[in-house]
Amino acid sequence: MLFTDPLFLYIFLPAVLFCHFLAPKKAKNIVLLFFSLAFYTFGEQELVIIILISALIDYCCGFIISKSFRKTGLAISIGFNLSLLCYFKYSDFLYSNLSENFHFLNLNSSKFASVVLPLGISFFTFQTMSYTIDVYYGKVKASRNFIDFLTYVSLFPQLVAGPIVRYSKIEKQLKLRSISKNSFYKGLERFVIGLSKKLIIANNCAFIADGIFSLPQTESSMLINWIGALAYTLQIYFDFSGYSDMAIGLGKLFGFNFPENFNFPYISKSIRNFWQRWHITLSLWFKDYLYIPLGGNKGTKINTYLNLIIVFIITGFWHGANWTFLVWGLWHGFFLIAERLFLSKYLNKIPSVFSHIYCLLVIIIGWIIFRSNSIFEAKNYIINLTNFSKNTNYSLLSYYINIETFTAMFLGVLFSIPLLKSNYNLIKLFIKFKPLFVILLFIICSFYIASGTYNPFIYFRF
Repeated sequence: MLFTDPLFLYIFLPAVLFCHFLAPKKAKNIVLLFFSLAFYTFGEQELVIIILISALIDYCCGFIISKSFRKTGLAISIGFNLSLLCYFKYSDFLYSNLSENFHFLNLNSSKFASVVLPLGISFFTFQTMSYTIDVYYGKVKASRNFIDFLTYVSLFPQLVAGPIVRYSKIEKQLKLRSISKNSFYKGLERFVIGLSKKLIIANNCAFIADGIFSLPQTESSMLINWIGALAYTLQIYFDFSGYSDMAIGLGKLFGFNFPENFNFPYISKSIRNFWQRWHITLSLWFKDYLYIPLGGNKGTKINTYLNLIIVFIITGFWHGANWTFLVWGLWHGFFLIAERLFLSKYLNKIPSVFSHIYCLLVIIIGWIIFRSNSIFEAKNYIINLTNFSKNTNYSLLSYYINIETFTAMFLGVLFSIPLLKSNYNLIKLFIKFKPLFVILLFIICSFYIASGTYNPFIYFRF
């Protein structure tokens, strides 16, 4: 069940809100837990057992750590969660590569090709690991209430696509939370804005990007490939940030304050700044639980660069089991190191427009690698970006670029920058007509949902 499904919007969400509102304070987590497990079971059936087992093991590991068996509890937790990820997410990739490169081993990887990837596994395993690590370092106390802990792990607003919420951030809210009219309205408002990002902008950009990226290179051209790359750049941002907005909004409806996950990443003027704005909860997770434990930037420069490379190799593979994700991670790691070595000095001296162009080019090339099915496809796509000799098939291009998709791309570019933060008159106008604006957006989204327009779910790749 997706947040954009009519079943979720018009049946599931009203039902859980109604039951949560009527439930006494001590039973609110039980209501949320029931509906969260139902939400996951609806789409994943028996795979819901994985969340239950994961939560139970990490809950017990918290106890083990608190009883002075600190290293044992932490080792069990990390070992179990990484084993889950390795089996469900990477076993097919690992064995298929081994069988291709080591024929003499006579490996049969066919059985791993049928392993079903549980939805949201990358998110909930990172959340539970952050819990046991925080218990180990004494940042939080081990939970004594399994219902509360399981509610935290399975909470449906952020289960599928984040943001990655740490137990320490909502520990008190799990025990005691309040919902005011103002916070409830803000939750609805944030949810509708996220829904609009997904349905109006991201899905229309996805129609362009998916079509162009699937074209044979004989039918593509420099212009077509640039449009496809821009469309995917907008799609992935408004898809990710849209789902994060919906999750944050849903959280507010139930009294939770989830952390922000995006902060206009495409206005960055360096790759370092980009990662401070993009998928913030993931960046902070890797910083706190991998980069700093590796030594961070406290050792020699060589050690710092090595730590960065390790982090971005793992960041790449976290997104999926494909060499393209690894190369995408290394691509960003390379420019982060280059900026530390010498590039930042030049970026600070040149006009900001050029540093912005540099950053966007690195990001867009990275997204091409990220989106491609193979390194070979990515290479050919990037080569065609500078191929002036090929003529553009405008009749083919007109199939993807129409008034609706062009408007979506225009809005995507427009809302990639913080317009309201820099224009006082726009702020006043927006505040004055905000309720009407939100209602209008929801009506437009309802039309999109009713018409069954193109609605890909990008998180199946992760």
